[in-house]
Amino acid sequence: MDDRPLAQDPRSRVRRVAAGVLTVLACLLVWFALVAPNQISRLTPSAFVRIPLEGLVVLALLLVMPHKAKRAVAALVGVVLALVTILKGLDMGFFEALGRPFNPLFDRGYLGSAEGLLSDSIGRRDAVFVLIAATVLVLAILVFTPLAVIRLTRLADRHRVTSIRAVTALAVIWSLCAVLGVQIASHAPVASTSAVSLAYDQVSQVRASIRDERAFRKQATVDQFRNTAADDLLTGLRGKDVVVAIVESYGRVAVQGTAFSPGVDSVLDAGTRRLRSAGFSSQSAFLTSPTFGGISWLAHSTLQSGLWVNNQLRYDDLVASDRFTLSDAFKRAGWRTVGDVPSNTKDWREGTSFYHYDKIYDARNVGYSGPKFSYATMPDQYILSAFQRQELAEPHHAPVMAEIDLVSSHTPWAPLPQLVDWNALGDGSVFDAMPAAGQSPDSVWRDPGHVRAAYGHSIEYSLNTLISFVQNYHDDNLVLVVLGDHQPATIVSGDHASHDVPISIIAHDPAVMNRISGWGWQDGLRPDPNAPVWPMDAFRDRFLTAYGPHPPSTSSPPAAPAKR
Repeated sequence: MDDRPLAQDPRSRVRRVAAGVLTVLACLLVWFALVAPNQISRLTPSAFVRIPLEGLVVLALLLVMPHKAKRAVAALVGVVLALVTILKGLDMGFFEALGRPFNPLFDRGYLGSAEGLLSDSIGRRDAVFVLIAATVLVLAILVFTPLAVIRLTRLADRHRVTSIRAVTALAVIWSLCAVLGVQIASHAPVASTSAVSLAYDQVSQVRASIRDERAFRKQATVDQFRNTAADDLLTGLRGKDVVVAIVESYGRVAVQGTAFSPGVDSVLDAGTRRLRSAGFSSQSAFLTSPTFGGISWLAHSTLQSGLWVNNQLRYDDLVASDRFTLSDAFKRAGWRTVGDVPSNTKDWREGTSFYHYDKIYDARNVGYSGPKFSYATMPDQYILSAFQRQELAEPHHAPVMAEIDLVSSHTPWAPLPQLVDWNALGDGSVFDAMPAAGQSPDSVWRDPGHVRAAYGHSIEYSLNTLISFVQNYHDDNLVLVVLGDHQPATIVSGDHASHDVPISIIAHDPAVMNRISGWGWQDGLRPDPNAPVWPMDAFRDRFLTAYGPHPPSTSSPPAAPAKR
């Protein structure tokens, strides 16, 4: 009789190898859900050297649970872990783009804006591919995470004694690490409770947002300028054309402490000299924006309303109200008011229902026939030239107040236009060859250093354009308020950057500048690190106070400090 062992079935060996691989993948997926950080900058191998308390508790419960209930409970746990994983992914994206975690209560509405921005940055075809891939990934997480938990539960059940010993030993180690505060990676203690903490933080965030919305509505009803008579508004600017020029993504990093800030500073210093030689003076400081990396309309509404509008819920409440804005103040005092939003390709309801502009310009009604520059529907130079032609060129025109959004410095910061002769702008076809001659977003975004350099160049272009505009048209009655809306995204600003943005006021009439002499702002277009910093919501009241009599006393209490 042949005592040699029977040859192993190759198919059986393959099945065992495949089963082992699936088990390892299941472990990795569950481990990621339990201990992965929610910021890309913290996504390092050492961050995974952790013992998740949630995993130990769930495994212990499953081991003592009746057999019939295990599968259902394991599947439910898997669904919860899948949602936690998706939430961590959203947090990663929001930290990179906006410098904060995802808020499920008011961030859902940004998905449409994100899709449009992605299309402008990488092209419609690639954006569709990315969105499809993201959808498939989310579905895969929702399907495979519960399956992974079920598989690991079965494995633990088959090796019950070993599993109990492992859970006990790991629980002891977890307790010791928790007491001693052991951690291998920064912000990642070995004794982990990150999954539960993340879920708890999200629930707390939603509850706080609901309370915040009620408080904001109450705060918005208090306004010391609401009933100010027309004769008492903006008396220090009578006869002036006032332009609030908002330079997209113009943040503190553009002027301080970065590899690209010397180039921007050079433009600002040269611009100060150029404007001075033309008879214009300027003063500058910083404002703290309510937003970071994007969602510009929060900054615009904060500046105009004098309220801290730092999320979409507050914005929606604000624009549904009758809050008195800067544009309302100018309109009441006799100015023609204009909103110039070249990125818009459809009607902007809030422009008339909330800001009450007499005229709104967008991509469709300024006569532009040139090319797009990624997100920017037209170069900043054309935006300013069209505004001059349509609003300021007529002699003896009524004074105009306008908010103009300059978009050439909007992400992806490539390709960039170049300044041309102002008399050669025509319908914008002079720019036709520039997009193809410039850098593509795809080439720029392959390297973070290239992204930062492109951002710096875009700010230089926008600022040079504004300075050249003032020089070229030389309107002695022009008053410019130039500011950024927010800092650029984390890839440019870095982690933990401030929300500060530069602001400058430019005027030819010394009387205009004398009105703000008590602000303590610095001379010139470039604020240095010691320049004053105001919250952006403080600007409206200080501006209206500086350029008009103080508001009449009322029985209403003073406005409460903005909640931040």
